[in-house]
Amino acid sequence: MEEELEFIFESVKEAMTNAIKHLEKKLLNIRAGKANTSMLGSVVVEYYGSLTPLTQVANVNTPDGRTIVVQPWEKKLLVDIEKAIMNANLGFNPMNNGENIIINVPALTEERRIDLAKQAKVEAEEAKIVVRNSRKDANNEIKKNEEFSDDLKKNAEQDIQDMTNKYIESINSIFESKEKEIMTL
Repeated sequence: MEEELEFIFESVKEAMTNAIKHLEKKLLNIRAGKANTSMLGSVVVEYYGSLTPLTQVANVNTPDGRTIVVQPWEKKLLVDIEKAIMNANLGFNPMNNGENIIINVPALTEERRIDLAKQAKVEAEEAKIVVRNSRKDANNEIKKNEEFSDDLKKNAEQDIQDMTNKYIESINSIFESKEKEIMTL
């Protein structure tokens, strides 16, 4: 009986932890004005017939706060990488100088900052939904198990609610930090 309850707690904790990891990954792709190599994290390049992450076919670095430089390991990939960056629809205009691809990251307007903050909020809300759904699934598992006493069910549901509150707080904290980063000039 305790093993079943422990299994339910572990699966809920895992689902909630994954929601936070996913949120953090999504928020990395929302730029906050400064050039960051993770901005190109979603770019994939056709490489010998398969789609390959950009970081596996090129060096990506930021020499300053407004520039990203992509240096492919094979020169023949320059055009493919340039196309992949354009197709990723990140709002960048890559420049191919024959050796590297240079991306100038424009400064964000106030309007764009507000839009990005809203986008971050949407991502945070989606993470909260995942956490709440995990809570609901766990509570349903507990309720339908007839071996558990009413007191045990009530205590387990309270523990799951406490866990949910902790993860929601964490999501709020992550969002507030990202929002501050986006809105800071």
